[in-house]
Amino acid sequence: MNNKIQAYGIELKSRPKIKAVKSLDLTGEMGKQIVKSETKLVLKTHKNTFQKLAFM
Repeated sequence: MNNKIQAYGIELKSRPKIKAVKSLDLTGEMGKQIVKSETKLVLKTHKNTFQKLAFM
């Protein structure tokens, strides 16, 4: 693979290791925006499911 990349004149760069963080900060204005946008997405995706649950 390195030979193929070098044929195009591209240099390989080492990337920094970034650890994934499992905690999500939902405080503040950005947190509210995240909750609102995710809620809209879920309601849009599962519209029929929520309608069925409403009339059970």
